[in-house]
Amino acid sequence: MKNRKRRLTGTILALIAFVAILIGLYWPMSSYIESPGSADDLGSFVDISKHPDKDKGSFMITSVRIARARPITYVWAKMHPDYYEVVSEASVTGGQSGETYEKVQTFYMKSAINEAIATAYKAAHQKIDKKYLGIYVLNISKNSNFKSKLKVGDTVTKVNNQHFSSAYGFQSYIRKHKKNDKLTIRFTHNGHQRQATGRLVNIGKGVAGIGITLTDNIKVTTKVPIQVDPGNIGGPSGGLMFSLQIYSQLTGDNITHGQKIAGTGTINPDGSVGEIGGIDKKIIAAKKAGATIFFAPYVKPTKELLKYEPNHLTNYQQAKKTAKKYAPNMKIVPVKSFDQALAYLQK
Repeated sequence: MKNRKRRLTGTILALIAFVAILIGLYWPMSSYIESPGSADDLGSFVDISKHPDKDKGSFMITSVRIARARPITYVWAKMHPDYYEVVSEASVTGGQSGETYEKVQTFYMKSAINEAIATAYKAAHQKIDKKYLGIYVLNISKNSNFKSKLKVGDTVTKVNNQHFSSAYGFQSYIRKHKKNDKLTIRFTHNGHQRQATGRLVNIGKGVAGIGITLTDNIKVTTKVPIQVDPGNIGGPSGGLMFSLQIYSQLTGDNITHGQKIAGTGTINPDGSVGEIGGIDKKIIAAKKAGATIFFAPYVKPTKELLKYEPNHLTNYQQAKKTAKKYAPNMKIVPVKSFDQALAYLQK
């Protein structure tokens, strides 16, 4: 009888332990964990007709791995804060559903690739046709009067029957109006033209707006055919490195000089480089992949920013700080533009 009770107790304890392990390994938490991702050779992403990648060196795109936290991974991340960072779900997805978030990240990458192609082809003196389609809707605020009319992924083409050549043009026109003013917008939804009218809302500091987060939607057509497949990588942060890879293949210039060159940063229509998140994780990923040079965006902080964030670190400063500890032999190069990065490589 006692042996039977012992066996039963042992079985129950083993079952409890098994369930606890399952919960620890698989129970999804509300937070996410960011960690160093990969540093991939862009030569395998870019295919330009009759312009193969012959360079012995490589340009690498770096990424941050983002995974939903589990109890065990959460504890592990807290124990190793240098490599792992626990972040809220809202900071990752912006409150969007998983499907919408992935859709936005895919468009961010598509937009980054288009700007990278335009930047590289212009620098290589190759003919391109760049057509501005409108403003792409990335998010819609809860207080927007267009919330039930617009969807993430729509492209606004006209406001009050006026089309502009940049998001700035649309924003400037809208900000001339006041809260509760009526505006009519034209937009494309799944390839179909639609129209909606609504009142403007306050989007902060007395400024009126539609209540959307947006970016430019452009279409680039080139005389020399090009195909770029980013695989599963999303977001806008690969713009600079894509532009360097495309330029290198298009011109045939050996600008890597046989080295592994990693980096990050968005690429803007004027060729300037924008800051990104998670650069500390990208430095570690680049080090693991054997990179000897890392291009880090440098955007001089404004006085207003420093007023509210006196300890603010630029991407370049954060990259230098991380490299000093984890990659002391990697050279961190600050860049403000594509031209500056190219000039560094050519010299």
